[in-house]
Amino acid sequence: MSSVLRVALCCLAVVLAGCAGVGVAPTETPGSADGSGTAGGGDTTTLAPVDGDSNGTLTVHFLNVGQGDATLLVSPSGETMLVDTGDYQDDGEHVVDYLRSNGIDRVDHLVTTHADADHVGGHPAVIEYLETEGEGVGAVYDPGIAASTRTYEEYLDAVERYDVPLYEVRAGDDLPFSGVAAAVLGPPEGYLADGDRNENSVVLRVGHGDTAFLLTGDAGSTAEGWLVDRYGDRLDATVLKVGHHGSASSTSAAFLAAVSPSVAVVSSAYDSEYGHPHEEVLGRLADRSIPTFWTGTHGDVVVRSDGQRVTVATQQAAPTDADDLRSGDATDPDASGDVESRLTVGGSGTGAVTSSGTTVAADGGTQEGPASSAGDLRLVEVHADAEGHDGDNLDDEYVVFENAGEGALDLSGWTVRDEAGHEYTFGDVTLEPGERVTLHTGSGSDTESDLYWGSDGPLWNNDGDTVTVETANGVRVLSESYE
Repeated sequence: MSSVLRVALCCLAVVLAGCAGVGVAPTETPGSADGSGTAGGGDTTTLAPVDGDSNGTLTVHFLNVGQGDATLLVSPSGETMLVDTGDYQDDGEHVVDYLRSNGIDRVDHLVTTHADADHVGGHPAVIEYLETEGEGVGAVYDPGIAASTRTYEEYLDAVERYDVPLYEVRAGDDLPFSGVAAAVLGPPEGYLADGDRNENSVVLRVGHGDTAFLLTGDAGSTAEGWLVDRYGDRLDATVLKVGHHGSASSTSAAFLAAVSPSVAVVSSAYDSEYGHPHEEVLGRLADRSIPTFWTGTHGDVVVRSDGQRVTVATQQAAPTDADDLRSGDATDPDASGDVESRLTVGGSGTGAVTSSGTTVAADGGTQEGPASSAGDLRLVEVHADAEGHDGDNLDDEYVVFENAGEGALDLSGWTVRDEAGHEYTFGDVTLEPGERVTLHTGSGSDTESDLYWGSDGPLWNNDGDTVTVETANGVRVLSESYE
Protein backbone atom coordinates (compact mmCIF):
# COMPACT_ATOMS: atom_id res chain seq x y z
CA MET A 1 0.00 0.00 0.00
CA SER A 2 1.33 3.41 -0.96
CA SER A 3 2.42 5.65 1.89
CA VAL A 4 0.15 8.44 0.67
CA LEU A 5 -2.89 6.20 1.19
CA ARG A 6 -1.75 5.28 4.67
CA VAL A 7 -1.43 8.97 5.44
CA ALA A 8 -4.85 9.59 3.97
CA LEU A 9 -6.53 6.78 5.87
CA CYS A 10 -4.83 7.60 9.16
CA CYS A 11 -5.11 11.36 9.01
CA LEU A 12 -8.21 12.07 6.97
CA ALA A 13 -10.54 10.76 9.65
CA VAL A 14 -9.18 13.39 12.02
CA VAL A 15 -8.14 16.27 9.81
CA LEU A 16 -9.32 15.84 6.22
CA ALA A 17 -12.73 14.19 6.38
CA GLY A 18 -14.45 17.13 4.67
CA CYS A 19 -13.58 20.30 2.86
CA ALA A 20 -15.72 23.41 2.96
CA GLY A 21 -14.64 26.90 2.05
CA VAL A 22 -11.88 28.10 -0.25
CA GLY A 23 -8.14 27.68 -0.22
CA VAL A 24 -8.28 24.04 0.79
CA ALA A 25 -5.03 22.67 2.20
CA PRO A 26 -4.17 19.40 3.92
CA THR A 27 -3.79 21.07 7.30
CA GLU A 28 -7.14 22.82 7.31
CA THR A 29 -10.02 21.60 9.44
CA PRO A 30 -12.83 20.90 7.00
CA GLY A 31 -16.53 21.66 7.48
CA SER A 32 -19.62 19.62 6.88
CA ALA A 33 -22.80 20.49 5.06
CA ASP A 34 -24.58 21.35 8.28
CA GLY A 35 -21.79 23.67 9.38
CA SER A 36 -20.81 21.56 12.36
CA GLY A 37 -17.23 21.03 11.26
CA THR A 38 -17.43 17.29 11.94
CA ALA A 39 -16.71 14.59 9.43
CA GLY A 40 -19.58 13.15 7.45
CA GLY A 41 -22.31 15.18 9.11
CA GLY A 42 -22.99 12.55 11.79
CA ASP A 43 -26.54 11.22 11.78
CA THR A 44 -28.05 14.44 10.46
CA THR A 45 -30.37 14.19 7.49
CA THR A 46 -30.06 17.88 6.70
CA LEU A 47 -29.23 18.35 3.03
CA ALA A 48 -27.19 21.44 2.32
CA PRO A 49 -28.66 23.97 -0.09
CA VAL A 50 -27.64 22.97 -3.59
CA ASP A 51 -28.96 25.82 -5.68
CA GLY A 52 -25.66 27.70 -5.75
CA ASP A 53 -25.40 30.95 -7.66
CA SER A 54 -27.85 31.31 -10.54
CA ASN A 55 -25.52 33.66 -12.44
CA GLY A 56 -23.53 32.39 -15.41
CA THR A 57 -23.35 28.95 -16.98
CA LEU A 58 -22.45 25.61 -15.47
CA THR A 59 -21.24 23.17 -18.13
CA VAL A 60 -21.14 19.42 -17.51
CA HIS A 61 -19.31 17.21 -20.03
CA PHE A 62 -20.06 13.47 -19.99
CA LEU A 63 -17.10 12.10 -21.93
CA ASN A 64 -17.40 9.13 -24.24
CA VAL A 65 -14.63 6.97 -22.78
CA GLY A 66 -16.11 3.60 -23.70
CA GLN A 67 -16.73 1.27 -20.77
CA GLY A 68 -16.00 3.74 -17.99
CA ASP A 69 -16.88 7.08 -16.45
CA ALA A 70 -15.39 10.54 -16.84
CA THR A 71 -17.34 13.74 -16.19
CA LEU A 72 -15.89 17.25 -16.47
CA LEU A 73 -17.68 20.18 -14.82
CA VAL A 74 -16.82 23.83 -15.48
CA SER A 75 -18.38 26.31 -13.07
CA PRO A 76 -19.65 29.79 -14.05
CA SER A 77 -16.38 31.25 -12.72
CA GLY A 78 -14.26 28.84 -14.78
CA GLU A 79 -13.29 26.54 -11.92
CA THR A 80 -13.04 22.88 -12.95
CA MET A 81 -13.98 19.53 -11.44
CA LEU A 82 -13.20 16.16 -13.01
CA VAL A 83 -15.15 13.17 -11.69
CA ASP A 84 -13.38 9.91 -12.65
CA THR A 85 -11.11 9.42 -15.67
CA GLY A 86 -12.17 6.30 -17.53
CA ASP A 87 -10.74 2.79 -17.83
CA TYR A 88 -7.14 1.71 -17.26
CA GLN A 89 -6.91 0.17 -20.76
CA ASP A 90 -7.15 3.67 -22.22
CA ASP A 91 -4.54 5.00 -19.75
CA GLY A 92 -6.21 8.41 -19.65
CA GLU A 93 -5.67 9.12 -23.36
CA HIS A 94 -9.27 10.14 -24.11
CA VAL A 95 -9.53 12.37 -21.06
CA VAL A 96 -6.16 14.06 -21.63
CA ASP A 97 -7.06 14.67 -25.27
CA TYR A 98 -10.43 16.11 -24.24
CA LEU A 99 -8.87 18.43 -21.68
CA ARG A 100 -6.29 19.60 -24.20
CA SER A 101 -8.82 20.17 -26.99
CA ASN A 102 -11.04 22.18 -24.64
CA GLY A 103 -8.22 24.33 -23.32
CA ILE A 104 -8.37 22.88 -19.78
CA ASP A 105 -4.89 23.13 -18.25
CA ARG A 106 -5.91 22.83 -14.61
CA VAL A 107 -8.34 20.65 -12.67
CA ASP A 108 -9.20 22.30 -9.39
CA HIS A 109 -11.01 19.24 -8.03
CA LEU A 110 -10.37 15.62 -9.06
CA VAL A 111 -13.04 13.35 -7.59
CA THR A 112 -12.51 9.61 -7.31
CA THR A 113 -15.96 8.09 -6.92
CA HIS A 114 -14.38 4.74 -6.05
CA ALA A 115 -11.29 2.65 -6.75
CA ASP A 116 -12.48 0.53 -9.71
CA ALA A 117 -10.14 0.56 -12.69
CA ASP A 118 -12.79 1.88 -15.10
CA HIS A 119 -13.12 5.01 -12.94
CA VAL A 120 -9.51 5.72 -11.87
CA GLY A 121 -7.79 4.28 -14.93
CA GLY A 122 -6.79 7.68 -16.27
CA HIS A 123 -5.86 9.29 -12.95
CA PRO A 124 -2.08 8.78 -13.22
CA ALA A 125 -1.88 10.15 -16.79
CA VAL A 126 -4.23 13.06 -16.07
CA ILE A 127 -2.34 14.09 -12.95
CA GLU A 128 1.01 13.82 -14.72
CA TYR A 129 -0.22 15.80 -17.74
CA LEU A 130 -1.65 18.63 -15.67
CA GLU A 131 1.32 18.77 -13.29
CA THR A 132 3.98 18.72 -16.02
CA GLU A 133 2.31 20.49 -18.95
CA GLY A 134 -0.48 22.46 -17.29
CA GLU A 135 -1.28 24.29 -14.08
CA GLY A 136 -1.72 21.20 -11.94
CA VAL A 137 -4.44 19.57 -9.82
CA GLY A 138 -5.84 21.51 -6.88
CA ALA A 139 -7.01 18.58 -4.75
CA VAL A 140 -8.13 14.96 -4.98
CA TYR A 141 -11.18 13.53 -3.16
CA ASP A 142 -11.61 9.82 -2.39
CA PRO A 143 -14.08 7.72 -0.36
CA GLY A 144 -11.10 6.04 1.36
CA ILE A 145 -11.67 2.41 0.34
CA ALA A 146 -8.55 1.03 -1.33
CA ALA A 147 -8.23 -1.52 -4.12
CA SER A 148 -5.37 -3.99 -4.40
CA THR A 149 -4.78 -3.20 -8.06
CA ARG A 150 -1.82 -1.77 -9.91
CA THR A 151 -4.09 0.93 -11.37
CA TYR A 152 -5.06 2.21 -7.95
CA GLU A 153 -1.45 2.09 -6.73
CA GLU A 154 -0.32 4.12 -9.75
CA TYR A 155 -3.01 6.71 -9.01
CA LEU A 156 -1.82 7.05 -5.42
CA ASP A 157 1.81 7.15 -6.52
CA ALA A 158 0.99 10.08 -8.84
CA VAL A 159 -0.76 11.90 -5.99
CA GLU A 160 2.32 11.41 -3.83
CA ARG A 161 4.85 12.23 -6.56
CA TYR A 162 3.28 15.61 -7.31
CA ASP A 163 2.26 16.32 -3.71
CA VAL A 164 -1.42 16.78 -4.56
CA PRO A 165 -3.65 17.22 -1.46
CA LEU A 166 -5.76 14.11 -0.91
CA TYR A 167 -9.04 14.28 1.00
CA GLU A 168 -11.37 11.56 2.21
CA VAL A 169 -15.01 12.63 1.92
CA ARG A 170 -18.30 11.47 3.42
CA ALA A 171 -21.99 12.31 3.35
CA GLY A 172 -22.52 15.83 4.64
CA ASP A 173 -19.32 17.31 3.21
CA ASP A 174 -19.29 20.21 0.75
CA LEU A 175 -16.73 20.61 -2.02
CA PRO A 176 -15.58 24.24 -2.47
CA PHE A 177 -16.62 24.47 -6.14
CA SER A 178 -16.87 28.17 -6.95
CA GLY A 179 -20.19 29.53 -8.20
CA VAL A 180 -22.23 26.36 -7.61
CA ALA A 181 -23.12 24.14 -4.65
CA ALA A 182 -21.43 20.73 -4.64
CA ALA A 183 -22.75 18.49 -1.85
CA VAL A 184 -21.41 15.02 -1.03
CA LEU A 185 -24.45 12.83 -0.32
CA GLY A 186 -22.61 9.53 0.15
CA PRO A 187 -21.06 7.32 1.35
CA PRO A 188 -21.97 7.46 5.05
CA GLU A 189 -19.33 7.60 7.73
CA GLY A 190 -19.66 3.93 8.66
CA TYR A 191 -19.66 2.65 5.05
CA LEU A 192 -22.29 0.34 3.58
CA ALA A 193 -22.33 -3.35 2.65
CA ASP A 194 -19.15 -4.20 4.58
CA GLY A 195 -17.14 -1.64 2.64
CA ASP A 196 -18.12 -2.73 -0.86
CA ARG A 197 -16.46 -0.27 -3.26
CA ASN A 198 -19.45 0.25 -5.55
CA GLU A 199 -21.95 0.74 -2.74
CA ASN A 200 -19.64 3.34 -1.18
CA SER A 201 -19.10 5.43 -4.29
CA VAL A 202 -18.87 9.16 -3.74
CA VAL A 203 -22.30 10.55 -4.66
CA LEU A 204 -22.35 14.22 -5.68
CA ARG A 205 -25.25 16.59 -6.17
CA VAL A 206 -24.20 19.78 -7.95
CA GLY A 207 -26.75 22.59 -7.96
CA HIS A 208 -26.92 25.76 -10.03
CA GLY A 209 -30.00 27.95 -9.63
CA ASP A 210 -33.12 25.86 -10.24
CA THR A 211 -31.13 23.01 -11.80
CA ALA A 212 -29.16 20.15 -10.30
CA PHE A 213 -26.96 17.27 -11.46
CA LEU A 214 -26.74 13.96 -9.56
CA LEU A 215 -23.60 11.85 -10.09
CA THR A 216 -23.70 8.46 -8.36
CA GLY A 217 -20.62 6.54 -9.53
CA ASP A 218 -21.35 2.82 -9.30
CA ALA A 219 -23.73 3.08 -6.35
CA GLY A 220 -26.05 0.07 -6.31
CA SER A 221 -29.27 -0.97 -4.62
CA THR A 222 -27.90 -0.76 -1.08
CA ALA A 223 -26.53 2.74 -1.56
CA GLU A 224 -29.64 3.92 -3.38
CA GLY A 225 -31.85 2.60 -0.60
CA TRP A 226 -29.76 4.43 1.97
CA LEU A 227 -29.88 7.65 -0.08
CA VAL A 228 -33.67 7.47 -0.45
CA ASP A 229 -34.11 6.78 3.26
CA ARG A 230 -31.84 9.66 4.23
CA TYR A 231 -32.82 12.33 1.71
CA GLY A 232 -36.13 11.30 0.15
CA ASP A 233 -37.33 13.63 -2.60
CA ARG A 234 -34.57 16.08 -1.71
CA LEU A 235 -32.52 13.97 -4.11
CA ASP A 236 -34.42 15.64 -6.96
CA ALA A 237 -32.20 16.56 -9.90
CA THR A 238 -32.66 17.85 -13.42
CA VAL A 239 -29.97 15.54 -14.82
CA LEU A 240 -29.12 12.06 -13.49
CA LYS A 241 -25.99 10.21 -14.52
CA VAL A 242 -27.37 6.70 -14.44
CA GLY A 243 -25.59 4.58 -11.82
CA HIS A 244 -23.08 1.84 -12.63
CA HIS A 245 -23.16 2.38 -16.40
CA GLY A 246 -26.80 1.29 -16.56
CA SER A 247 -26.43 -1.91 -14.55
CA ALA A 248 -29.67 -3.54 -13.39
CA SER A 249 -28.32 -3.33 -9.83
CA SER A 250 -28.75 0.46 -9.92
CA THR A 251 -31.35 3.10 -10.85
CA SER A 252 -34.24 1.41 -9.08
CA ALA A 253 -37.82 2.56 -9.50
CA ALA A 254 -37.84 3.98 -5.96
CA PHE A 255 -34.62 5.87 -6.59
CA LEU A 256 -35.94 7.31 -9.87
CA ALA A 257 -39.12 8.39 -8.11
CA ALA A 258 -37.09 10.28 -5.50
CA VAL A 259 -34.72 11.90 -8.01
CA SER A 260 -37.42 12.59 -10.62
CA PRO A 261 -34.91 13.55 -13.33
CA SER A 262 -35.78 15.39 -16.50
CA VAL A 263 -32.77 13.91 -18.31
CA ALA A 264 -30.70 10.74 -17.86
CA VAL A 265 -27.18 10.08 -19.15
CA VAL A 266 -25.65 6.60 -19.45
CA SER A 267 -21.87 6.23 -19.74
CA SER A 268 -20.83 2.85 -21.14
CA ALA A 269 -19.42 1.24 -24.27
CA TYR A 270 -21.73 0.49 -27.18
CA ASP A 271 -20.50 -3.11 -27.15
CA SER A 272 -20.13 -3.36 -23.39
CA GLU A 273 -18.88 -6.78 -22.30
CA TYR A 274 -21.29 -6.48 -19.36
CA GLY A 275 -24.31 -5.74 -21.55
CA HIS A 276 -24.66 -2.18 -20.21
CA PRO A 277 -27.08 -0.53 -20.18
CA HIS A 278 -29.30 -3.38 -19.05
CA GLU A 279 -32.83 -3.69 -20.39
CA GLU A 280 -34.31 -3.54 -16.89
CA VAL A 281 -32.89 -0.06 -16.39
CA LEU A 282 -33.96 1.13 -19.82
CA GLY A 283 -37.45 -0.15 -19.04
CA ARG A 284 -37.58 1.81 -15.78
CA LEU A 285 -36.42 4.97 -17.56
CA ALA A 286 -38.97 4.41 -20.32
CA ASP A 287 -41.76 3.89 -17.78
CA ARG A 288 -41.10 7.43 -16.54
CA SER A 289 -40.62 8.84 -20.09
CA ILE A 290 -37.16 10.17 -19.18
CA PRO A 291 -35.16 11.31 -22.23
CA THR A 292 -31.99 9.22 -22.09
CA PHE A 293 -28.62 9.92 -23.68
CA TRP A 294 -26.00 7.19 -24.09
CA THR A 295 -22.34 7.92 -24.75
CA GLY A 296 -22.23 4.68 -26.75
CA THR A 297 -24.49 6.21 -29.42
CA HIS A 298 -24.56 9.96 -28.75
CA GLY A 299 -20.81 10.28 -28.13
CA ASP A 300 -19.77 13.12 -25.85
CA VAL A 301 -22.78 14.61 -24.07
CA VAL A 302 -22.46 18.25 -22.99
CA VAL A 303 -25.12 19.78 -20.73
CA ARG A 304 -25.22 23.53 -20.07
CA SER A 305 -27.25 25.11 -17.27
CA ASP A 306 -28.03 28.80 -17.00
CA GLY A 307 -29.59 28.20 -13.59
CA GLN A 308 -33.13 28.04 -14.98
CA ARG A 309 -32.97 25.44 -17.72
CA VAL A 310 -30.50 22.98 -19.18
CA THR A 311 -29.57 22.38 -22.80
CA VAL A 312 -28.20 19.01 -23.88
CA ALA A 313 -25.82 18.77 -26.84
CA THR A 314 -24.27 15.63 -28.31
CA GLN A 315 -21.81 14.62 -31.01
CA GLN A 316 -24.34 12.44 -32.80
CA ALA A 317 -28.12 12.45 -33.14
CA ALA A 318 -29.57 9.20 -31.78
CA PRO A 319 -32.77 7.96 -30.13
CA THR A 320 -33.47 9.28 -26.65
CA ASP A 321 -36.49 7.11 -25.90
CA ALA A 322 -34.95 4.57 -23.51
CA ASP A 323 -36.84 1.71 -25.18
CA ASP A 324 -35.20 2.59 -28.51
CA LEU A 325 -31.76 3.49 -27.19
CA ARG A 326 -30.03 0.48 -28.74
CA SER A 327 -31.33 1.23 -32.21
CA GLY A 328 -28.82 4.07 -32.57
CA ASP A 329 -25.48 3.64 -34.33
CA ALA A 330 -22.29 3.19 -32.35
CA THR A 331 -20.09 6.23 -31.73
CA ASP A 332 -16.45 5.41 -31.09
CA PRO A 333 -14.62 7.23 -28.27
CA ASP A 334 -12.15 8.48 -30.89
CA ALA A 335 -14.94 10.05 -32.97
CA SER A 336 -14.37 13.70 -33.80
CA GLY A 337 -16.90 16.45 -34.33
CA ASP A 338 -18.52 19.24 -32.39
CA VAL A 339 -21.62 18.71 -30.28
CA GLU A 340 -25.01 20.00 -31.42
CA SER A 341 -28.00 20.96 -29.28
CA ARG A 342 -30.66 18.25 -29.01
CA LEU A 343 -32.85 19.14 -26.01
CA THR A 344 -33.80 21.92 -23.62
CA VAL A 345 -35.66 21.45 -20.35
CA GLY A 346 -36.64 23.76 -17.51
CA GLY A 347 -35.11 23.33 -14.08
CA SER A 348 -38.44 23.02 -12.25
CA GLY A 349 -39.74 20.16 -14.36
CA THR A 350 -39.30 18.23 -17.57
CA GLY A 351 -39.95 19.58 -20.99
CA ALA A 352 -40.18 18.00 -24.39
CA VAL A 353 -37.12 16.72 -26.22
CA THR A 354 -35.90 18.35 -29.39
CA SER A 355 -34.01 16.23 -31.87
CA SER A 356 -33.74 16.12 -35.65
CA GLY A 357 -36.84 18.19 -36.40
CA THR A 358 -39.32 16.31 -34.24
CA THR A 359 -40.45 16.76 -30.68
CA VAL A 360 -40.57 13.75 -28.40
CA ALA A 361 -43.42 14.47 -26.02
CA ALA A 362 -43.49 13.65 -22.32
CA ASP A 363 -45.44 10.48 -23.03
CA GLY A 364 -42.76 9.25 -25.42
CA GLY A 365 -44.81 9.99 -28.57
CA THR A 366 -43.75 12.33 -31.36
CA GLN A 367 -45.26 15.52 -32.64
CA GLU A 368 -44.76 16.49 -36.25
CA GLY A 369 -43.42 19.88 -37.21
CA PRO A 370 -40.57 22.11 -36.09
CA ALA A 371 -38.78 20.96 -32.97
CA SER A 372 -39.33 22.95 -29.82
CA SER A 373 -39.12 22.52 -26.07
CA ALA A 374 -41.51 22.96 -23.19
CA GLY A 375 -38.65 24.74 -21.47
CA ASP A 376 -38.94 27.48 -24.12
CA LEU A 377 -42.21 28.85 -22.70
CA ARG A 378 -41.59 32.04 -20.73
CA LEU A 379 -43.82 33.97 -18.36
CA VAL A 380 -43.31 37.55 -19.51
CA GLU A 381 -45.75 39.51 -17.36
CA VAL A 382 -48.35 39.17 -14.61
CA HIS A 383 -50.80 42.09 -14.53
CA ALA A 384 -52.67 41.29 -11.32
CA ASP A 385 -53.87 44.76 -10.34
CA ALA A 386 -56.49 45.73 -12.89
CA GLU A 387 -57.42 49.36 -13.34
CA GLY A 388 -60.23 50.32 -10.99
CA HIS A 389 -61.94 47.57 -9.03
CA ASP A 390 -60.52 44.17 -10.03
CA GLY A 391 -63.91 42.49 -10.10
CA ASP A 392 -65.31 45.11 -12.47
CA ASN A 393 -62.43 44.95 -14.96
CA LEU A 394 -61.48 41.28 -15.30
CA ASP A 395 -60.12 41.70 -18.81
CA ASP A 396 -57.40 43.98 -17.42
CA GLU A 397 -56.16 41.19 -15.16
CA TYR A 398 -53.93 38.97 -17.28
CA VAL A 399 -50.73 36.97 -17.70
CA VAL A 400 -48.50 37.02 -20.80
CA PHE A 401 -46.56 34.04 -22.16
CA GLU A 402 -43.90 33.95 -24.88
CA ASN A 403 -42.26 31.26 -27.00
CA ALA A 404 -38.57 31.99 -26.41
CA GLY A 405 -37.41 29.01 -28.47
CA GLU A 406 -36.43 28.57 -32.10
CA GLY A 407 -39.31 26.32 -33.13
CA ALA A 408 -43.09 26.34 -32.95
CA LEU A 409 -44.54 25.53 -29.52
CA ASP A 410 -47.86 23.66 -29.40
CA LEU A 411 -49.73 24.54 -26.17
CA SER A 412 -52.83 22.48 -26.95
CA GLY A 413 -54.12 20.81 -23.80
CA TRP A 414 -51.62 22.58 -21.52
CA THR A 415 -52.96 24.04 -18.28
CA VAL A 416 -52.39 27.26 -16.34
CA ARG A 417 -53.07 27.23 -12.59
CA ASP A 418 -52.92 29.68 -9.67
CA GLU A 419 -52.10 28.82 -6.04
CA ALA A 420 -55.80 28.40 -5.22
CA GLY A 421 -56.12 25.66 -7.84
CA HIS A 422 -58.14 27.59 -10.46
CA GLU A 423 -57.24 26.04 -13.79
CA TYR A 424 -57.39 27.06 -17.46
CA THR A 425 -56.76 24.70 -20.39
CA PHE A 426 -55.39 25.93 -23.71
CA GLY A 427 -57.32 24.98 -26.81
CA ASP A 428 -55.71 24.65 -30.24
CA VAL A 429 -52.90 27.17 -29.66
CA THR A 430 -49.47 27.21 -31.28
CA LEU A 431 -46.90 29.94 -30.73
CA GLU A 432 -44.28 30.63 -33.36
CA PRO A 433 -40.79 31.69 -32.18
CA GLY A 434 -41.00 35.07 -30.45
CA GLU A 435 -44.81 35.13 -30.40
CA ARG A 436 -46.71 36.06 -27.27
CA VAL A 437 -50.19 35.28 -26.04
CA THR A 438 -52.12 37.15 -23.34
CA LEU A 439 -54.47 35.17 -21.11
CA HIS A 440 -57.15 37.50 -19.69
CA THR A 441 -59.11 36.51 -16.58
CA GLY A 442 -62.48 37.66 -17.93
CA SER A 443 -64.61 36.67 -20.92
CA GLY A 444 -64.25 37.53 -24.59
CA SER A 445 -63.62 36.17 -28.06
CA ASP A 446 -60.28 34.40 -28.40
CA THR A 447 -57.83 35.63 -31.03
CA GLU A 448 -54.31 34.50 -31.95
CA SER A 449 -52.81 36.94 -29.43
CA ASP A 450 -55.53 37.18 -26.75
CA LEU A 451 -57.26 34.38 -24.86
CA TYR A 452 -59.98 34.56 -22.19
CA TRP A 453 -60.20 32.40 -19.06
CA GLY A 454 -63.92 33.04 -18.59
CA SER A 455 -63.71 33.50 -14.81
CA ASP A 456 -66.47 35.40 -13.06
CA GLY A 457 -64.05 36.82 -10.47
CA PRO A 458 -60.40 37.89 -10.03
CA LEU A 459 -57.78 35.13 -9.98
CA TRP A 460 -54.32 36.60 -9.56
CA ASN A 461 -53.77 38.03 -6.08
CA ASN A 462 -52.42 41.56 -6.06
CA ASP A 463 -50.13 40.81 -3.10
CA GLY A 464 -48.55 37.65 -4.57
CA ASP A 465 -49.38 34.37 -6.25
CA THR A 466 -47.78 31.53 -8.24
CA VAL A 467 -48.28 30.87 -11.95
CA THR A 468 -47.90 27.18 -12.84
CA VAL A 469 -48.02 25.70 -16.35
CA GLU A 470 -48.13 21.99 -17.12
CA THR A 471 -48.29 20.00 -20.35
CA ALA A 472 -51.28 17.86 -21.26
CA ASN A 473 -49.40 14.92 -19.70
CA GLY A 474 -49.02 16.70 -16.37
CA VAL A 475 -45.35 17.62 -16.84
CA ARG A 476 -44.57 20.93 -15.14
CA VAL A 477 -43.11 23.47 -17.55
CA LEU A 478 -42.81 26.45 -15.24
CA SER A 479 -43.83 27.58 -11.79
CA GLU A 480 -43.07 31.19 -11.01
CA SER A 481 -44.09 33.29 -8.01
CA TYR A 482 -44.50 37.03 -7.77
CA GLU A 483 -45.00 39.41 -4.85
